[in-house]
Amino acid sequence: MASNKKPRIRYAALRRFLAVVLITLLGVFLLIFLLRTNSISSFVDGPQDEEVDEGYKLNDSYSHYRQILNLPKQNKLSIRLDKLNQMPPRNIDLYPNLAKDHITIVLYVHNRPQYLRVVVQSLSQVVGISETLLIVSHDGYFEEMNKIVEGIEFCQVKQIFASYSPHVFPNSFPGISATDCKDKDDPRKKHCEGNPDQYGNHRSPKIVSLKHHWWWMMNTVWDGLEETRGHSGHILFIEEDHFIFPNAYRSLQLLTALKPKKCPDCYAVNLAPCDVNSKGEGWENLIAERMGNIGYAFNRTVWRKIHRKATEFCSFDEYNWDITMWATVFPSFGRPVYTLRGPRTTAVHFGKCGLHQGQGERGACIDHGSVKIDVEDIDKVVNIKPEWGVHVYKKQPGYQAGFKGWGGWGDKRDRELCLNFAYMYHLRDYPSPSATS
Repeated sequence: MASNKKPRIRYAALRRFLAVVLITLLGVFLLIFLLRTNSISSFVDGPQDEEVDEGYKLNDSYSHYRQILNLPKQNKLSIRLDKLNQMPPRNIDLYPNLAKDHITIVLYVHNRPQYLRVVVQSLSQVVGISETLLIVSHDGYFEEMNKIVEGIEFCQVKQIFASYSPHVFPNSFPGISATDCKDKDDPRKKHCEGNPDQYGNHRSPKIVSLKHHWWWMMNTVWDGLEETRGHSGHILFIEEDHFIFPNAYRSLQLLTALKPKKCPDCYAVNLAPCDVNSKGEGWENLIAERMGNIGYAFNRTVWRKIHRKATEFCSFDEYNWDITMWATVFPSFGRPVYTLRGPRTTAVHFGKCGLHQGQGERGACIDHGSVKIDVEDIDKVVNIKPEWGVHVYKKQPGYQAGFKGWGGWGDKRDRELCLNFAYMYHLRDYPSPSATS
């Protein structure tokens, strides 16, 4: 009798162990299923312009910095988007491990779904894309844009949403307020709110959203997201109207590896020439020139230099983020800001309509809804040689000293919100908002 009890005890223990393992596995599979099948759209459904009630509060740290920075009062959609930004990437079950030397890709989008489809299709053909994390940063929330991104299955993908985008606030700042001045209104005569730009024009929410989104995205990616705030290497930034060639990612990896030796004074790496109409020289040389805005990558050291110029960035009367960088931030570095690239482009800008047109011109902006970009065999493999020298364009085109910007960014509220974005992850360094007046 005694000799038979031990096997039975062992068998019972094994059964209990297997039951625990089975329940655990079922829980994991259920979690993965929910993450992959629950659409973001179901999470954000509901009233969008109501103020937040007690049930929509985020964690204490978030509420703390929101109070200190005096950010605009959030509505329900805004707070939902903040919650979504804390969700883990999708497709982890398909691609559980990122490559050790991966370069995170950030795709920032607005509301041009006909463009986004083209970009996503081009990214699906990029060699090495499954090794990295793709972060898609939305300027607010647009259902069709969200659906396109939710269909991505070729890599890990995380969506973030600018929760203080003007598009999220239909009835209050940073969107349109009933008391806002318009066009060239005189605030004293109209009894309206707002500060005109240097040309006498009051803010347009659709226009200021461009600069707000880029700055919010940069601060959030580098200093806010759990997935990237500890990342010290390069991060690549592309836009929804940048067609990416199959060899772009591998070329990017090689360029970032070559940069310290080939061009130690270069701040960044670019996939394309700074001249958006150029496809490259075709030489057997690497190229060092002014940093462009198509497929640019830099590391945390460069980001820190940019971040230290937050006041300059946020106070310059120019609604374009790239012109602001070229005209006021980069010149403050004290030396030319070079970027390193190959002699043949690995990305192409194909946009023909502005960011403000969005879905209203559905299909009309890309040659009746399609785009034709020739991808040759040479564009499918790395065509850069490590032994090549570097040709430097020493005379950099740009904005001359004294250029004051094209305007659109004169409202004190926009400047303060911009500065708040710079310090929402660095509260100790937060200066008085009056510094931007």
